[in-house]
Amino acid sequence: MTNEIETLKYGSVTTIPCGDLSIRVYTTKDAIDDQVILLEKKGKGVVIELPAFHNSIQEMESYLKEKNIEVEAKLVSYHAAGSSFLPDVKNYLTESSVAYNTDGEGAQLIKNFSGAFGEGFDSGKVNSGEMLGAGIVTIAGIDLEIIPNGDAFEVYIPQAKAVYIHMLGHDCHSIVAGAGHADAIISNLKGYLDRGAEIFLSSHYVPETRKDVDTKISYLEKIKEIGACCSSASEFKEKVREEFPGYSGENYLDMTAGFFFKN
Repeated sequence: MTNEIETLKYGSVTTIPCGDLSIRVYTTKDAIDDQVILLEKKGKGVVIELPAFHNSIQEMESYLKEKNIEVEAKLVSYHAAGSSFLPDVKNYLTESSVAYNTDGEGAQLIKNFSGAFGEGFDSGKVNSGEMLGAGIVTIAGIDLEIIPNGDAFEVYIPQAKAVYIHMLGHDCHSIVAGAGHADAIISNLKGYLDRGAEIFLSSHYVPETRKDVDTKISYLEKIKEIGACCSSASEFKEKVREEFPGYSGENYLDMTAGFFFKN
């Protein structure tokens, strides 16, 4: 995976060429440090997820204008805050993502972030638009496979052998809601590996490789093993930290411990 990184005033853009298709990943570097995915082909584009802070919104809109990229669609899955971003561009959602961002966990996160970050955060929600079902849709000349799940949806990009999932990160902790959830994540990741996916995109980490996914699978297997031999959340966290020193995402580890050891 050959990446070119461009530093902007607030964030940065990582560009991955895939023939006549380019994957551009805007890292916001704001308070929640999100990734916004831009797929561009012959000057037309599709955005997956939205920037949520006004500085990031303005910066990404300026970037698109500078690069002369006309965005034809916004795919809104897990990150629906940021309704002022490209307001005239059509939104695409699934029934699952609408539920997630209207009454589910996504809506609660937006409420929490709005209270925590104030006016700098665009709390306007995108939870309406054109509804997508499972399967292939072609937008801006790009084939996209929409894969709804229990929360929102994932996107497979066949031409690039790339997939967008919500969270990955080979050297950071994950939110794992028990051993069964770990198994489900492992199965999902292995499924994409079996399909031949080479580029793994997510909302909370830079683009990753098949090797990174193998590392994440090993982490999840170890989390299950540690969870099975511990008797408390504190013991679990101590052993996980010993096994994976230097990992970021301590708040995610706290949440995982809470799921494995409910009081």
